[in-house]
Amino acid sequence: MKAMIFAAGLGTRLKPMTDTIPKALVPIAGKPLLEHVILRLKEAGFNEIIVNVHHFPDQIIDFLKQNSNFGIRIEISDERDVLLDTGGAIRKAAWFFDDGKPFLVHNVDILSNLNLGDLYHQHLTTNPLATLVVSERDTFRYLLFNEDNRLCGWINEKTGETKPVKFETISGFNKLAFAGIQVLSPNVFELMENLQPKFPIMDFYLSNAQQHIINGYIPTDFRMMDVGKLNVLDEAEKFVRVTPNP
Repeated sequence: MKAMIFAAGLGTRLKPMTDTIPKALVPIAGKPLLEHVILRLKEAGFNEIIVNVHHFPDQIIDFLKQNSNFGIRIEISDERDVLLDTGGAIRKAAWFFDDGKPFLVHNVDILSNLNLGDLYHQHLTTNPLATLVVSERDTFRYLLFNEDNRLCGWINEKTGETKPVKFETISGFNKLAFAGIQVLSPNVFELMENLQPKFPIMDFYLSNAQQHIINGYIPTDFRMMDVGKLNVLDEAEKFVRVTPNP
């Protein structure tokens, strides 16, 4: 099974740590974030991974070499010249996903107790364009799902902005927060062909949600942490120590 790890971000919310290292190498409980994600993917059966890089890319490349790619195939998608955003990053890595099978995409700064193998097999069973891990947690940006857990829209509750733009009401929809983990059908690449090089994957989903099925996946007893700010690093350490691998 194949996967991608988003590791190209600038990590601005983790400054000053990320003034000298990439976010992917920020240590949590003695291991960089990137290592935590790689090991969980490996344990779930993902043995081919591509990692996109931009901020201090050589540090990430050297780290993987020093650890012999953790005994699996790991490739680099080099974005050091220009960040392509999440959608553009996936399209740039299309050459890697050449087997016609669905693939998992995981943010490097997300820690969770999710069984990634169960997520992947759920996607295989239902066969949508994409399966997005979501949960009921407090935020101000929500994805909107119907009673069948099919993606219908998005809302920013701070500004009142909705997507699609003509989305008139959120009444009757489930408001769920995206957890930074997703499985995509290889059919996405055909739909991306005529887009600009740089685009967010969520905008891509929302523009295709009426014509294609994009499902929400709500795990049982799900716990996660977004390790995106300095003030959560201590909590992340505790999370890792008490969260067993699935």
